[in-house]
Amino acid sequence: MADTLEFNEIYQEVKGSMNDGRLRLSRQGVIFKNSKTGKVDNIQASELAEGVWRRVALGHGLKLLTKNGHVYKYDGFRESEFDKLSDFFKAHYCLELAEKDLCVKGWNWGTVRFGGQLLSFDIGEQPVFEIPLSNVSQCTTGKNEVTLEFHQNDDAEVSLMEVRFYVPPTQEDGVDPVEAFAQNVLSKADVIQATGDAICIFRELQCLTPRGRYDIRIYPTFLHLHGKTFDYKIPYTTVLRLFLLPHKDQRQMFFVISLDPLKQGQTRYHFLILLFSKDEDISLTLNMNEEEVEKRFEGRLTKNMSGSLYEMVSRVMKALVNRKITVPGNFQGHSGAQCITCSYKASSGLLYPLERGFIYVHKPPVHIRFDEISFVNFARGTTTTRSFDFEIETKQGTQYTFSSIEREEYGKLFDFVNAKKLNIKNRGLKEGMKQSYDEYADSDEDQHDAYLERMKEEGKIREENANDSSDGSGEETDESFNPGEEDDDVAEEFDSNASATSSSGDGDSDDKKPAKKAKVVKERKARRKHQESKKGKDPNAPKRPMSAYMLWLNASRERIKSDHPGISITDLSKKAGELWKAMSKEKKEEWDRKAEDARRDYEKAMKEYSVGSKAESSRAERSKKKKKKQEKQLKGKAERKGTSSKSVSSSKSSAKSVNESFKSKEFVSSDESSSAESKKEDSEEEGAPSPRRSSSDSASGSD
Repeated sequence: MADTLEFNEIYQEVKGSMNDGRLRLSRQGVIFKNSKTGKVDNIQASELAEGVWRRVALGHGLKLLTKNGHVYKYDGFRESEFDKLSDFFKAHYCLELAEKDLCVKGWNWGTVRFGGQLLSFDIGEQPVFEIPLSNVSQCTTGKNEVTLEFHQNDDAEVSLMEVRFYVPPTQEDGVDPVEAFAQNVLSKADVIQATGDAICIFRELQCLTPRGRYDIRIYPTFLHLHGKTFDYKIPYTTVLRLFLLPHKDQRQMFFVISLDPLKQGQTRYHFLILLFSKDEDISLTLNMNEEEVEKRFEGRLTKNMSGSLYEMVSRVMKALVNRKITVPGNFQGHSGAQCITCSYKASSGLLYPLERGFIYVHKPPVHIRFDEISFVNFARGTTTTRSFDFEIETKQGTQYTFSSIEREEYGKLFDFVNAKKLNIKNRGLKEGMKQSYDEYADSDEDQHDAYLERMKEEGKIREENANDSSDGSGEETDESFNPGEEDDDVAEEFDSNASATSSSGDGDSDDKKPAKKAKVVKERKARRKHQESKKGKDPNAPKRPMSAYMLWLNASRERIKSDHPGISITDLSKKAGELWKAMSKEKKEEWDRKAEDARRDYEKAMKEYSVGSKAESSRAERSKKKKKKQEKQLKGKAERKGTSSKSVSSSKSSAKSVNESFKSKEFVSSDESSSAESKKEDSEEEGAPSPRRSSSDSASGSD
């Protein structure tokens, strides 16, 4: 027989919630690891008292009872696994795996039995339901009635709030059955009562989550946070992990307690974070005698202790919670610190790479174990190339993005991730882009970091483009933005007497200025022409031919939609791009031929269209000229009528004035010139002037 048995997809019942994980049975005992939180429950083989196999909602279940009264329930087994488990229990634990079925009669009266930390409601010899008394938060009594209230579990979809038992009166004198029932419950219930004195008290500790200053009172079974507004009682059984993390400034320390969430209204705190200064010292005296301290803590604590405040708090918590304190491993960043400055959800904080996971403090705190990470990704920063993003995706599909990490940290972080053998999403892409850079060199020569090379190559291309653009337009930029030449530029552009300047610098700028203005005018004209051509686009003109990819996309669009129902337009375009990229060269050539045929048809149609459009435009031009000529002729006739009447009246008045007074030479010349201009206009408008009209005009001029 094998020394171990392992089962995947096993569910542990915790306060009404079914937590999935893995169960392993070995000679030493039973180990269950929670897949979500990573919490490990270890039951020693010597502590096992009973094993029960029964049919439950998820198939078949295993209930284990220990000698100190604790109960562990595991569901999700198959019926065929009973024989294997029964033989294993007999061989290694010397226990008989008993089969017990639950009663399903539906009766609501029966007998209550208390066994260890379990309340069992039985009908006859069969149990109907069982209540772990450690889940009871309060027990109240009434007349012939006992009410049990329960701790709530946020992970449970449906929570049991309370159960009421009717206890019938008995004939026995001096014994109240209701009080006896309540005492049995309270003796095993997890009811937090601050009875007795605290072992020690830490005053005014700075707490980051929940924020504020709290007095921490250390009791034997729970931790009491007393603040100005809120109080929290934390049982040591709810603590999952302890972390002691140095701040990047080397002057402060974080003490992080991972626990079942604290509740404050709708807010849940999964971490308790305390901030200490390294300079703070304390002398601590425990409220116990030396024998009790030695017996309870076995040398881990002494009655009188002194040292740094953070050391005393962490030491006391480690002894009471009985869990190891996690500290940063051998990771060291670019600045020598054991953490990396970054941002998560728009808040700046510190990311600590640990030996078995990552933890981010402090707003909001995040702890990610390596065994729940699917892959990590190094992504280029969205705002600047001076930083990058570190993305982590878990096996449950949750994604965490830590942004604004300085690029000097890249090499150290990549080496750490590589050493921990985490999957890197963007490794191995575009391996042809290899450049040798000292500042971003990969420490692992066997592995090629494609993202690093791609990011550097793109940065080099951007720098070259920036240099080219600055070389091509450097003169204009200097003239526009150089503070030393602003006065000269204004004078040249707006001063009417700008050419009178005599400095050589002004002369140079005079040579440059016209070129700059000409360039701007040219660009504006081109843009205006482009807009006019856009507005005047002929709807009858042939449409441009589609590329090979667009022809293939139009033919394949419906097929892609049918293969991926409900796909969005954006995702469809991405999927089509991937399919086109993966297509073989022979298939692409077929679509290239179709695109070439479409291009030839387009050129042929354009030739026909251009010939027809030219003929039509020439006809339209001729009709336009003819119409214009007719309008000019009508206008000329109207003007000639007015001119003839004016000339007759002027001849009469000039005949009179000759006899009366002398006409000056200037007046005559101006009159002649005006008559000559009118003749010229008449001849242009009519083409061939009438001889009669010309003779009359000359006669009037001679007069």
